[in-house]
Amino acid sequence: MEIPATERRSSEHRALDLLDPAGLAEVFSDNDRQAVEAVRGARAEIAQAIAMARDALGSGGRLLLSGAGTSGRLAVIEAAECWPTFSSDRVQALIAGGSQAFLKAREGAEDDREQGATDARALNLGAKDLFVGVAASGRTPYVWGTLDAAREAKAKTAILSCASPTEAWVDLQIVLATGPEALTGSTRLKAGTATKCALNAITTGAFALLGKVMDNLMVDVVPSNAKLVVRARGIVQTLGGVDADRAGALLDAAGGQVKTAVLMACTGLEAEPARERLAASGGHLRRALEADS
Repeated sequence: MEIPATERRSSEHRALDLLDPAGLAEVFSDNDRQAVEAVRGARAEIAQAIAMARDALGSGGRLLLSGAGTSGRLAVIEAAECWPTFSSDRVQALIAGGSQAFLKAREGAEDDREQGATDARALNLGAKDLFVGVAASGRTPYVWGTLDAAREAKAKTAILSCASPTEAWVDLQIVLATGPEALTGSTRLKAGTATKCALNAITTGAFALLGKVMDNLMVDVVPSNAKLVVRARGIVQTLGGVDADRAGALLDAAGGQVKTAVLMACTGLEAEPARERLAASGGHLRRALEADS
């Protein structure tokens, strides 16, 4: 079997242990630049993934992610961050070896394709879902097992990898051509950086299209800690044209819902009528505001 690009030995970095700190910093910063270039090279496919995720989430389906090792941890992080950022729990992730593998590596778990299928089936997959397998090498059996289950359920499927995938039947292939790592095979480096960038783009882009962003502000942020309370209040101030005290009062009246508070500030509506207008606009704050003009 051909060795994937992510496992090949780089011809440029044969003596890491002989470099001084400045030399090492130069190597890894140069590799980070290559990771970003690889993401840019796949922007057409990432745009397709954004559209597919928008369609899945907008139709009541989910964006589901799976991975093993570093790829699995990145998938879990992406899913976890969508709740506080976008007030959505419909981005979910599986990691080979279960939740305990997030903190302590269980490398052998990635080889079990049938366990991947079993874990994915437990999510009650449906045709409205989009399932994205994340595998730096493009060949992780556990990940392909989750995609097998998604295909059985007639969900849309995609593979996000940093080398050519071993199977081509998925609806979308996103290949981030990061090449060999500075430390041979350590895909937590370039491949991990590129993968995180791509996942960021897919989720943020999809939710922007779904009305959870206005301008460049996260108008569905969940104010669940002191920092996010300040952020939410600042968004209401900016979009609602009110001072900090008024923004705080509106947020309280809106039950912490930023979009509702902004609409109240701009229209004079009470909380419930503002929520109704937002619902009528499909949750898009800009559309709800334009309906008042």
